[in-house]
Amino acid sequence: MPQDTHQSRLTEVTDATFAATVLASPVPVVVDFWAEWCPPCRAVSIHLAELAEEFGDALRFVALDSDENPETTRAYQVMSMPTLLVFSAGQVVGSIVGSRPKNHLRLSFARHLEG
Repeated sequence: MPQDTHQSRLTEVTDATFAATVLASPVPVVVDFWAEWCPPCRAVSIHLAELAEEFGDALRFVALDSDENPETTRAYQVMSMPTLLVFSAGQVVGSIVGSRPKNHLRLSFARHLEG
């Protein structure tokens, strides 16, 4: 995600780190597939940074630059930006394509928490 919006709150993942960071995660992970040229991606990244603080350790948020990491982008058939995929136990369990209000994102992600 653009550096000014997420800095320490969202972990950057790459094709090389995706499996270890996302697929092997013990908690659900929201992956933000973004691109520098995508204006709606900037708005979504602000929401995700705020939600990362709200959810704390219960849900992990990561960002993947789709232009720089085409292998993972192709593997998950991401065709539009932004795309948010929710992974649990290494499997995609939810997706959101396009920009959405923060409350919509919060409610969507909360459904994927255990307990």
